[in-house]
Amino acid sequence: MTAVVLAGGRSTRFGGDKLATAVAGEPLLHRAVRAVAAAADEVIVVIGRDAPAPALPADLPAPVRLARDRELDRGPLAGLVAGLTAASAPAALLVAGDQPWLRPDVLRLLLEELDGPPGGPGFDVVALHDGDSLWPFPVALRVATVRPAAEAALAGDDLRLFTLFGRLRVARVHESRWRALDAEGASLRDIDTHDDVPSR
Repeated sequence: MTAVVLAGGRSTRFGGDKLATAVAGEPLLHRAVRAVAAAADEVIVVIGRDAPAPALPADLPAPVRLARDRELDRGPLAGLVAGLTAASAPAALLVAGDQPWLRPDVLRLLLEELDGPPGGPGFDVVALHDGDSLWPFPVALRVATVRPAAEAALAGDDLRLFTLFGRLRVARVHESRWRALDAEGASLRDIDTHDDVPSR
């Protein structure tokens, strides 16, 4: 399994290098990378085309590599294409670099659901369902089907991940299942502004 960590945003709402901000004693990006490294065989951190390479955590259970967006200002979809192009595994996790409380058990559950019921075709995308919402991060993806669909979408005008997912076979993991592993819903939380950063 490959994990793709999107780290190419401009942090406009945060007003600075958000992913370098300390959360619980280490950079925000490091926390996301550590979580996915516990559930995947490799980690691809996708940064902006012209961005400086960030410092990455060492001594992880999975190797970590960098990839770069091929196009400027094309949002998470561009990062997804870059990450899946660099992926060497048939299945992938997609998370945002500003998600410091991802739970590895929840990530593994997403991956397990990709195959679907025995004898069936499986799914292209597996996402967490929460209340009335389906969340774009974290999700599990089938590389062989999602990558060409994402490349085609990137050539168009609608760059929304949900539009892409709507063209694919999507499975929803009901909240009663994944909240048994993450009762507080920490796996959905991200850091958008300074107010989201815990004081300690």
